[in-house]
Amino acid sequence: MHPFASYVLRSYYKATGWNEDNLYANLTRSSSALLDFTVPHGLHFSVSKSPNSLFKTTYAMTAMPSLQGSVGYIFTSCDLNVKSSGNVQFKDMIEHFKVYDQPRRPEGKEEEWLAGEKVNHRDYLLYGRFFLPTGRLDALYSTRLSPTIQASISAISDPPSNALPEIRGRRADLSNVMVNIQHDVGKWCTEYTWSAEDEMWGVRVLHNFGRLGLSSDVPEDASRRRGVKRVDEEDAVEGGLKGRVSLGAELYFSAKERSAGVSTGLRFTTLPDATSPSFQVPTTASNQLSASRGPPLQPPTTITALFNPMLGHMSGAYTARVSRDLALSSRFDFNVYSFESEWTMGVEWWLRRQPILSEDGDLRGPLSLDLAQLDQPGKVHGVVKARASTNNDVSLMWEGRLRNMLVSLGVVSDLSSRSKPIKALGLEVAFFSSE
Repeated sequence: MHPFASYVLRSYYKATGWNEDNLYANLTRSSSALLDFTVPHGLHFSVSKSPNSLFKTTYAMTAMPSLQGSVGYIFTSCDLNVKSSGNVQFKDMIEHFKVYDQPRRPEGKEEEWLAGEKVNHRDYLLYGRFFLPTGRLDALYSTRLSPTIQASISAISDPPSNALPEIRGRRADLSNVMVNIQHDVGKWCTEYTWSAEDEMWGVRVLHNFGRLGLSSDVPEDASRRRGVKRVDEEDAVEGGLKGRVSLGAELYFSAKERSAGVSTGLRFTTLPDATSPSFQVPTTASNQLSASRGPPLQPPTTITALFNPMLGHMSGAYTARVSRDLALSSRFDFNVYSFESEWTMGVEWWLRRQPILSEDGDLRGPLSLDLAQLDQPGKVHGVVKARASTNNDVSLMWEGRLRNMLVSLGVVSDLSSRSKPIKALGLEVAFFSSE
């Protein structure tokens, strides 16, 4: 489950038109949602509030295994449509399998004039979080320097006295400042990073092959006249999958540690998009009807491959949605130096509420009033995720909504241990309101 601060940050990116999925760091996000999901540990509660569209507060407490808490504040320069936990779209609050839209060039804000002078201002987000009783402080500042450039500064202040003894002996100060600059033009996306703690410099590059997606302000009729098809209007190819390919790489160097690293990655995603109609094209009634007619022409699929030549690590993942509510994923990791390998399998199963039928078989209740949901068997109210690997670790997690609260319950077990088969068990409850 996404923390409230992460939900606000994603809403900020969406409101400002920034595509966070067009990054090399998020190359394996679709498979990681099924294979690397985080199971809550202990008992965790969080309460958040949006007094207005610009300012948000969040409070969290962990009761087990130790008592800890945190207080966070978020301020944005633009109005955000942040919903309450009782009516927010459930899929917006969790990581799940998704075939992302075609990359597009970010659009700038419309010019605003007042008394003959331009009064445009840069969008920004400020976030701060204070942890008790450790005294750790996290901070984030993100702003748009131009329509295609975004910069962020993150900082961590952690008193050395609260660090573990083994960490305190090797590293006297855990505080750190990191600067990140992202340049996205659609076809290419580059990311530059600098970390003060270990004096690390890094650069990441992602290139998307094929044509760009449509901008949100391009009318659908105009795109048809130009011969540009929507993501969900691609024709299927007999005997194979049709999609797009993205290729990326990263290079980083630490002046303090005198070490360097490099990695490269490849991603293939099918067309049409798994989430139709695409958010790049304005939603109309015709779009909704065409998107709801039957299953996609080909199963939404994502294939990724990563290689780190210095460490000798290779990884390949295959993820596909085999039905409307079921997605499967598998990943194979191998090290060419040590010959160690691991095979991980994951599954994602969506839970839906069954529609209420009257005596004559017609829909009744709220679904009968929403024409856009007539073709849907029910509304999503939860998801079950499971993960198993060859190292005998098995994880199971359920995420859903109970009344106006979002709940996550999970367990991690070790099948090879008879003395302690349950490694972790946790429950997380989140409630936030925008009223």
